[in-house]
Formats: sequence, structure tokens, C-alpha cells
Amino acid sequence: MLTKRIIPCLDIKDGTTVKGVNFLNLREAGDPVELARFYAEQGADELVFLDITATVEGRKTLVELVRRVAYAINIPFTVGGGIGSIADVSALLRAGADKVSINSAAVRNPDLVNQLAREFGSQCVVVAIDTRFISGEHRVHTHGGRQPTELRTVAWAKEVEARGAGEILLTSMDTDGTKNGFALELTARISADVSIPIVASGGAGTMRHFEEVFTTGRADAALAASIFHFKEIALPELKAFLKEKHIAVRMD
Repeated sequence: MLTKRIIPCLDIKDGTTVKGVNFLNLREAGDPVELARFYAEQGADELVFLDITATVEGRKTLVELVRRVAYAINIPFTVGGGIGSIADVSALLRAGADKVSINSAAVRNPDLVNQLAREFGSQCVVVAIDTRFISGEHRVHTHGGRQPTELRTVAWAKEVEARGAGEILLTSMDTDGTKNGFALELTARISADVSIPIVASGGAGTMRHFEEVFTTGRADAALAASIFHFKEIALPELKAFLKEKHIAVRMD
């Protein structure tokens, strides 16, 4: 049985880790290098680094900061934000990233998913889908959640899988930062409709929420930020809880 992964997320703005609610009202959460090192030591399975304003500000991801984080950890590391070309991905992989996450660039140019999968392998390509429920349907958003698109979330998930994505990072903007639980119904639906791993994001507030997203939500991994950054839930205790619930997790 494949183990379920627990993934802390570092949302980066101006070189500092931040966290908000529904993608708004950001507050500082600490130094990204120190947080990354701490999570690796605590037993995180992977780490995600998202430069959340790179696309909006029209610039590249903070490569030097990526290099410093990669040097501090020994677990798989996904980087996203401002990525729009093969050259961007090459630079991040050289800096120490194991995988890259694309969102706005994939929506703007879906063939980029194909290009990256051919160049670097599907295992390197994560497509991030930021979604919000609007007018009775789940719709994809870009530019850090600022711009709604005409893309339906489930159909887009199927398309990026067909184009070669190796994983989907699914963030519900409706539940993000609320600590009321993950978007279980949507996560389960997409998990059933695609065969690549789904990383669920948005809404973690209790250990029970992780249990629910792995069972009801059928997610392969769960990502969270504020509950880890602000020491509300410790990774070792969370994994022990999940193991007690007969959910396969990696125990160090």
C-alpha cells in the first residue's frame, strides 16, 4: 500500500513565509529556510514552496531562496510561482527543486504541460489548480487566485493528466485558511476521475481533517500551512494519529 504524504507548504511573499484566509489577509509566518529545515527534521514527507506573487508581479521565482531551502532539507521539494518556460524549470531544478508546480502558465498555454513532461519527465511536473465554486460549478482561477477563468475544474484536471502532468495540487479557495476541513466532495471526484496523485490543499484545521481527506476525499497527499507554521499541529503527532486510524504513513 502506498503511504499517504503530509506536505507543509511555504507560501512566499517578499522572501518571507506568509499565510492568509481564502487567499487574502496575509500575515507573516516565519523564515522559509528555518521552517523548511524544521519540517524536514519533524518528518514531513515533502515540501512545497510557492512564490505566490511572482506571476502577479510578472517576475521569476526567487531562485536564490530556492537554493537556500534545498540546501537545508533532504526531502522532495516542489517549487511554483512565475514559471513559464523550459528555461525557468531548468533553473529551478539546478537550484535544487525536485518538481515544479505550474498554474497560470498552464492555463495560458496548455501545451507547456506537454513540453515540460517531454523535457523533464511527468514525475517532475505538478499542475496546481486553484478552484472556487462559482454559479453552481467549480472554476479554475489563476494569478494567485485573483483571476477566474472559463475552465471547469474537473475537466481541466482530466486535460492536464492527458497532457502529461504527474501530479495535481488541488487547492480549494473556498476552504483555504478556514480550518474547517478540506473540500472532500471535489477532491474525491477528481481523485476518481484521474489516475495521477492528487495533493489536497485548503482547509486543514484538525487531525481529523487529514483522516477525512485520505478516506472520504481519496487524496494521495495533504498539504497544509498555517496549522504547521503556528504550531497548532505537530507533524509527529499527526502521523501517529493517522497510523492509529489505519492510514498508511511514513514513520521515521
